[in-house]
Amino acid sequence: MVQANTASWKSWSSRDILSASWLYPLKGIYYFVTHPFLYPLLRARLIPCILLSVFVLTNLFLWTYLPQVALLAIFHGPLAWVNAAFLVLGEGAAIVALLFEAFFVDETMVDVFDATLINEGLSDLVAQGRILYPEEVDPVRQLGKPTTSAMYSPFSLRQLTEFICFIPLNLVPAVGTPVFLILTGYRAGPLQHWRYFKLLALTKKERQATIKRRQLSYTWFGTVALLLQLVPVLSMLFLFTTATGSALWVVRLEALRRESTADTTADAEYVDAPV
Repeated sequence: MVQANTASWKSWSSRDILSASWLYPLKGIYYFVTHPFLYPLLRARLIPCILLSVFVLTNLFLWTYLPQVALLAIFHGPLAWVNAAFLVLGEGAAIVALLFEAFFVDETMVDVFDATLINEGLSDLVAQGRILYPEEVDPVRQLGKPTTSAMYSPFSLRQLTEFICFIPLNLVPAVGTPVFLILTGYRAGPLQHWRYFKLLALTKKERQATIKRRQLSYTWFGTVALLLQLVPVLSMLFLFTTATGSALWVVRLEALRRESTADTTADAEYVDAPV
């Protein structure tokens, strides 16, 4: 079983590259598009995803956009039209994600995440949480039933409450919307690696320490992921590609962790020859 040694955990976490974390949601898009074995996971959810997104966004823009423009115009002037659009898209993303991610796609996102890890050579990590069939032809077909609780990202009442409380930041001219996105990304980012933490069997204390040590990276990852969620209709597609990007980041982190663990083991086994 993959175990997280506290000493090695601290050493490899400090080597994380902060500036690169925001790229992984974008890398996930390219990876998903260029690896057709992932397509069946999206195909089964595509039509209901699109229909739900269109329904929610159409009603929000129809009934709430102009009132929010009128309210924001008091503070923002001509920018109210743009900021109100971001506000409505943010509200739509939250509603769609809550409805769809919580009830329909979380299991599929776990499959996307696990299949990506398998394709990148981390079958041993995925095997800590589910049965695998390595004789199958592609990573998706190799996925068997989970042997432990399989959850990509848990529902967070705190995240939802903070999202609602942060919405008024959009009333602040110019800087309000970017600050809103970053603060929301601060909370959402770590949840993208919930599955990874479970596969490593981290304790709550180890998980919190890791998130704290890598909080800036998670904030940028979460902010970019949230921006992708604001794209009308395609927001559900980006849920899957973000899960892919999250897995690609894990590939990098696992390489660092295993290298650090190997170095620690080698140091422990080394004994100076007597003079």
